[in-house]
Amino acid sequence: MLTIANRLKSALDSIQDFAQNAKRHPSEIRLLAVSKTKPNDAIKEAWKAGQRMFGENYVQEGIQKVQSLSELSDIEWHFIGPLQSNKTKQVAEHFDWVQSIEREKIAERLSQQRPEAKAPLQVCIQVNISDEENKSGVAPNAVFALAETIHALPNLTLRGLMAIPANTESKAEQKQAFQAMHDLYKRLQATYPQVDTLSIGMSGDMQSAIECGSTMVRVGTAIFGPREANSARQ
Repeated sequence: MLTIANRLKSALDSIQDFAQNAKRHPSEIRLLAVSKTKPNDAIKEAWKAGQRMFGENYVQEGIQKVQSLSELSDIEWHFIGPLQSNKTKQVAEHFDWVQSIEREKIAERLSQQRPEAKAPLQVCIQVNISDEENKSGVAPNAVFALAETIHALPNLTLRGLMAIPANTESKAEQKQAFQAMHDLYKRLQATYPQVDTLSIGMSGDMQSAIECGSTMVRVGTAIFGPREANSARQ
């Protein structure tokens, strides 16, 4: 039976292979282990195997994990789910990154509510690159206005872009969306030199994402196994 450590190594090996095939150095791509719905013991197992970056989609569940795993002080916690304005204070107080900013109001509240004792919150703008009606994210033509707002906020650091393109088995369609994200990322980077993160690609489309310049891939099931129901999700 495969352990979390085995599956984590397999994910890292895949990143290395895809990077080398794309003539990129594997160190350019970071792995975010998506730990939503997974118990603390699973996160501890991944941590013992060397993983340090974990992504959570649900505010209350994520905060419970941040608090109960506080002894693992080198974990970098990323909030990657939709964020409502009434939850920004909790996220600002507990997470290191927010990858799902799509509104100026959310950015402003996160900056205002970030504790002074903490380093600035590292953030990405979520882009609805496939123009899906029911998907979160700003339109590509709205990215720079939101970036300008974020850049001016004292307790946020703009790090890049995140997207979840339309689910498709077509490699051509995958690469078209990822290439559009990469082009947008390079334009943003030209304006804001601190931008260094293009968070695109998950288990099923990681190869295409890496070929198109992803610097962070988000992998959950391939590391932790199938999702589990969790009453703490909010």
